[in-house]
Amino acid sequence: VQLQASGGGSVQAGGSLRLSCAASGLAFDSYKIGWFRQAPGKERVGVSCISSAEGRTNYGDSVKGRFTISRNDAQNTAYLQMNSLKPEDTAVYYCAAVFDYSGVPSCPPNGMGYWGKGTLVTVSS
Repeated sequence: VQLQASGGGSVQAGGSLRLSCAASGLAFDSYKIGWFRQAPGKERVGVSCISSAEGRTNYGDSVKGRFTISRNDAQNTAYLQMNSLKPEDTAVYYCAAVFDYSGVPSCPPNGMGYWGKGTLVTVSS
């Protein structure tokens, strides 16, 4: 199983980025996908989660209304559209996957089965 996050970069505050998470080696449409981030000196935290099948979503409070998670099962890819970026969004962003037994968009960091390498997002003021 491989997950590859991409799309990070450097933007000014108020800008947008779209992250992609390309998956292989798993039945993608049966897995929940979560996005997580880790800022320098801080713990990894959840950003958003999307369930399989119905694509139900969940967001961290700090990104609600600004970030949108989505998935394209035909392309085995999940996305994180990030708008109105703030300097505090600066972090390494990771995607992760776990088999979806429940259809509930909950992606606890210690419960994810597979992780990809991160992609760095830097937001300048």
